[in-house]
Amino acid sequence: MFGRKKIKSAQIDTLIGKNTTVKGDVHYRGGLHIEGKVQGNLIADRQEKTVLIVSEQGCVEGDVKGPIIILNGTIEGNVYSTATLEMARHAKVKGNVYYNLLEMEVGAKVNGSLIHQSVSSKTIKDKQNQQAEKSENAAPSQDDANLTVGNS
Repeated sequence: MFGRKKIKSAQIDTLIGKNTTVKGDVHYRGGLHIEGKVQGNLIADRQEKTVLIVSEQGCVEGDVKGPIIILNGTIEGNVYSTATLEMARHAKVKGNVYYNLLEMEVGAKVNGSLIHQSVSSKTIKDKQNQQAEKSENAAPSQDDANLTVGNS
């Protein structure tokens, strides 16, 4: 049932091995396979075919953002999947899960909220955010100099 064909057909461009620890945010495109530990956020470039796979030994201490996410390891942070999230038997998430389509195998654990977000509402929110940014950038005030804006 759980995505074996998908894992085999996914092209993996980057592998973080089981004896490797990466400290800091990782921006990726294509396929990223985590067997080691990442202490930072994983952020996918905006591509439909970007795939993240976290194996049973893999661990991420930070937020994970991407369209296609396949989990069988541990995430200590929020998960944001804009297309498909697959959680295998050993998957553990300590944080909120934002998803469009969720497949969860018996044994997978989430210590947080499951929040469904449809693609259409996300598209509307993105357009509203873009319009708000355009109006803010048109006439910046002195107070905006120290303001930091981030997407969640």
